Amino acid sequence: MEGRCAVETWAQFGFSGGSYKVKILCGFGTDVLICTGTEEIYVFSKRERKITTVLLLPAAVNDLVGNQDKQLIYVACRSGVYRVNLQFLLHRDQSSQADASSSPAELKISQECLVVGADEVSSLLLVGSVLLTLCQRDASWLLTLYKTPKQTASTSHKEFGSFNLPVVSAVDCGAAESNRGPRKGSVLICIHSGDVEASSPSNASAESTVAQDHFHLEPLLFKLLFGVEAALAKSPVILCGLPDGRLCFLPLRLPGSCLRVLHSLEQPVCFVGASVVTETGHAQCLVAAGEQGRVALIKTDKAGPEGGSAVAAFTEGCVPGPVWCGCMDKSCFYYSTGADLLRLDLLEGSFARESKERGEETSGMTAAALQSPSSLNVCRVIALAEPACSTAAGDVQLLGVSARGQLQRICLPAGRVDEGSSKLPSTQVSRSVRDLLSAIGDVCERASVLKTVIKSKNQFLRLLNHAVSVSFLLMADTTTDLPIKEKPIRCHFETSWSRLLQKDSLSLVCFLHNSSPFVLERGWMLSITVSPLSYSSSPAGESSSTNFSFPFHDLRPGQTFEASLPIAAAGDASFPMTVSCSLIFSLSSLLGEEEVAASFAGLQSSCISLPLSTLTVDWLHALQLNSPTATHKMATVQPSSAAADSIQTFLSSRQLRCSGRTNRGGESAAKPEPEKYSASVWVSSEIVRDTLKPKKSSNLDAKESIRDPEDLCLSLLERLLSEDTEGVKMGCQGDKIALSTSVAHARGPNGAAMKLSVKEINVGEEESTDKEATIEVQIESSSLAAVCGLHHAVLRRIQTLLQSATEKAASTKNVQILGLRRALQRAEIQQSQISGAFGEVVSTVQRDRLLLSVYQELRRNPLLIV
Repeated sequence: MEGRCAVETWAQFGFSGGSYKVKILCGFGTDVLICTGTEEIYVFSKRERKITTVLLLPAAVNDLVGNQDKQLIYVACRSGVYRVNLQFLLHRDQSSQADASSSPAELKISQECLVVGADEVSSLLLVGSVLLTLCQRDASWLLTLYKTPKQTASTSHKEFGSFNLPVVSAVDCGAAESNRGPRKGSVLICIHSGDVEASSPSNASAESTVAQDHFHLEPLLFKLLFGVEAALAKSPVILCGLPDGRLCFLPLRLPGSCLRVLHSLEQPVCFVGASVVTETGHAQCLVAAGEQGRVALIKTDKAGPEGGSAVAAFTEGCVPGPVWCGCMDKSCFYYSTGADLLRLDLLEGSFARESKERGEETSGMTAAALQSPSSLNVCRVIALAEPACSTAAGDVQLLGVSARGQLQRICLPAGRVDEGSSKLPSTQVSRSVRDLLSAIGDVCERASVLKTVIKSKNQFLRLLNHAVSVSFLLMADTTTDLPIKEKPIRCHFETSWSRLLQKDSLSLVCFLHNSSPFVLERGWMLSITVSPLSYSSSPAGESSSTNFSFPFHDLRPGQTFEASLPIAAAGDASFPMTVSCSLIFSLSSLLGEEEVAASFAGLQSSCISLPLSTLTVDWLHALQLNSPTATHKMATVQPSSAAADSIQTFLSSRQLRCSGRTNRGGESAAKPEPEKYSASVWVSSEIVRDTLKPKKSSNLDAKESIRDPEDLCLSLLERLLSEDTEGVKMGCQGDKIALSTSVAHARGPNGAAMKLSVKEINVGEEESTDKEATIEVQIESSSLAAVCGLHHAVLRRIQTLLQSATEKAASTKNVQILGLRRALQRAEIQQSQISGAFGEVVSTVQRDRLLLSVYQELRRNPLLIV
């Protein structure tokens, strides 16, 4: 169809387009060399339309240049520069004609072709018999000159000059970094003065090399840019485009010359060339493009400032970027953004005509024209070769490599219109309309993408603001010391035993109440850490604590979140346990680990932890109470616990005696009962009575309701078993409420049988009449660990109970003084026993028994709590 681009795929390479060094080298007849940044260089025959040869280099290729007359190419690899003679390709061409279906020949380039041993050469340039290499060495850029031999067979390349330029810090590419395509480390081209005749040595050397890196500039602009000495010496000038944005130049044959900075784009330079070629073949415009779209046009301003002499005019502007690759023809700059292939018309006539009508300067209009290049509707191009006009109609043909690894021929129609015509042809009008519609579509697509990004950022900012508000709310609670029930976000726990696969296990059910005005949604989670109160590490050095995490989805104000977690199995005695609760806000759950690392580089962690509370689960929480019905039957049938113990002893002895007859011919072998351990806590009855009275009843009714000692003991036992201590309580309270006696039988978490009894006794001297009515809480079990753990839990309950008690009268001090006197006497005796145990030479077993008896005595004779 007339006026449209035609794309023809010529070949498919074996790479995915992710390379930074993709280059197309033409100028060898019908052969095209394609460098893909790997160890391979493909030789494509335009006549046969296929890849004929694959050159295998020892290392990844960074750049390549060629000499058309000598059929040589120089290849820059990471290990050095290699020279390859392309004469052997003729033999490959002849064999491929005989067998058209043959696969490409793979030719391995050996170390014998190494001519320059410099490492990491980023760019090459061949100017006649001079080979230039550009590489970075420590803190400077090094441009080195080598003399190439006249004989093709010789591999001697002598270095005869080098130039240094200090390295500056790389420019920040910002957000365009992620959208940027294949990038070149540096750019090298050669500029010749236009007044150099074709017969001169410098021009002859330029013609012998491949012309796509060589340009002829009009003499006046050449003199204005590079000086009168370079123009008089007719010296070629080397232009270097660096990743830091600097554009430097070096007169090659001018004595005493050095690398100097011509201009700076302030972004990595990806293309340098010349265009706007006149009939004499001289370019009137030097073009430099940066990776982010900044373009510098350097022309001759013959009028000069205020009508003075001619000067070099630098015009900067920004084209739609990023710029992945580019090439020039006589009047246009073609470049690819990855999404589209664009053409920028550089002829000053079209710009000047419009500027004269508006009364504006030509340079200003040129900068404005940079904003509107025409779209060619070809996408994903990552490398371009110099264009050529091959049709009678003047259509331009480009060679390009796509991101999918395809070699493509792109035919562009001659889209220029005669400047004198006042009416555009219909094809041009339809093409302009199509370009406008395509541009509108692109703008709509980008607007939609930006709208999605803005919506996502607003959502993220809302969640961050929400997290900050919750953080301030919880931090304010830590300074006011509010009770647990009054906190806006609070946790409480219930313990419950369950049986699965004939194995009992203790579970902890967490209830999180959200009384705050905020919603706990995506990004928030509840973290619960369970660890023994006395930390102990495993033999391997691992901590015995366990962490549980529960993410929230949408916990609204007034709602409760429930989570169950196993904390112990039957037989586990690692109590008491500390339970720590905290709210965690995770940034990575909203943005992802990579974006968090990029956006919040200063953060040590991507999570914000807000502590809620720290609770303790003790032995009272982990008790398994026996059935109240069974306990009641035992209390009714058996008149006393002593009778029950006698019957149990009798049955056990009969069972052992029977087994003894079977095993040893009738000898009695009665097994001794396991040793019982006990501990006691004494509390004044008056304190217990005042503390357990109902708050809403009068003092008279309260004391009357619990005047009976049995009722007082039963009330204290129920309080010990059912109290919500520090936000933890036993889940099944029905059994505890149904207690009919002040004695409770239970099993501890280690499986040991336990007995918890409460009774009233009188404490005082035997000969004294002033005795104090005292409530005794006694713990009995055959397991010493169970007695110690339950004794610790009862003391914690009594301590919580006494926090609400009133101060006692001074009359109780006499009783306490008597108790202290007896305690001091016992302490002296126990001190002497301990000293004797460690002072005398006794066995370890005897010492342990003595210390155990002292410990038991301490537990049996407590001080009275008044």
